Amino acid sequence: MLSRYTKDYVEEIIKSVMNTVKIDLEIRPDHSGINMSYNFIGHYIGIDFERLLSAWEENEAPISLESYIKVLTIHELGHAIDRLALLESLERTIEIFRAKNSYVLSEIYNNRDLLSMLVEEHEMNIKFEETAWINAEHLNLEFNFIDHSSFKLVKRHSLESYRTLYLEDLKLYEILLESQGEKTA
Repeated sequence: MLSRYTKDYVEEIIKSVMNTVKIDLEIRPDHSGINMSYNFIGHYIGIDFERLLSAWEENEAPISLESYIKVLTIHELGHAIDRLALLESLERTIEIFRAKNSYVLSEIYNNRDLLSMLVEEHEMNIKFEETAWINAEHLNLEFNFIDHSSFKLVKRHSLESYRTLYLEDLKLYEILLESQGEKTA
């Protein structure tokens, strides 16, 4: 079934949305395992075509591929609208990236300062995701790309993945603090 959907079909939908809202970004292939992403440094949208199709299939309620792509596109454009804030976070993002690459996971998860940094990164990501979804909702209200219930479904599914990872690491951080005799707030 998925073989009938081509990369050109997907790109055509994305470009149509961008033309409608008058935000023109380059579309680049991406093999990161993330269905669609906004690169705020390069100011482009990356698409992992295979992951996009499999993520669409994972939805708990039926939604057309076209609608799914439209929702993801306005979400990524929501990040583009928030680009200044993303750029302002770049210095801290680089610090966190370098720190994460300087340690193995076991070191990060056994050091409260490093784990705190990971929790901070999750909180930053969630804030940016929520802002992008707010911007996407405004675009959807203005241009009426998709019905509200389908929009909310994709939004919830997307945010859930960020929140799940955050809560897992937050719990580990709290356990680490308790094991070291510190109280959590």
